[in-house]
Amino acid sequence: MAKKENKTNAMRILENMKIEYEMRTYECEEFIDGIHIADQLGMPYEIMYKTLVTVGKSKNHYVFVIPVAEEIDFKKAARVVGEKALEMLPLKELTSVTGYIRGGCTSIGMKKKFRTVIQEDAMLCEKVIVSGGRIGLQLILTPDDLLKAADAEFADVIVSK
Repeated sequence: MAKKENKTNAMRILENMKIEYEMRTYECEEFIDGIHIADQLGMPYEIMYKTLVTVGKSKNHYVFVIPVAEEIDFKKAARVVGEKALEMLPLKELTSVTGYIRGGCTSIGMKKKFRTVIQEDAMLCEKVIVSGGRIGLQLILTPDDLLKAADAEFADVIVSK
C-alpha cells in the first residue's frame, strides 16, 4: 500500500488556491542551511530561497524571503516595512510565532498573517524553491504564485554586492 503523503499547511493552502507546485524531498534529521539543501538537491543557489522572520522596534513581525546565498540588509528591509530598525526573531520564539520550526519555516501558511517581502530578484526566475513547511521538504513554484500564496510584495532587501 502506498504511503500517504502528509500535507503541510503550505501545501494545503497552495492546493486550495489552485496553485501548481512541485515537491522535492531530501534526507535530513535536523536543520541544515539552504546552501547545503541546494547542493543536496542539485539546484542553483539563485532559485533557492530562505525565509527569515524579524521583529521591528514596534514589536511587529515581518517575513523576508531571500536567496539562500544572500544576507538580509536590515536597514533596507526596515525602510521597506516602515520600521526604524529590525532584528532577527529569537530562534526560541520561531515556532510559537510562526507555527513552523527552523529549517521548515515558509512564508506560506504561518499561524498569523505577517507582512511578507520577497527579494525582487525572484521576479527574474522562472521558478523559485522554498521550504515546504517541514524539514526535508521543499516546494517549487513560480515567483508570482509565491507572491500570491504568501500575500507578499517584491522589494530589494539584500546586502548589495
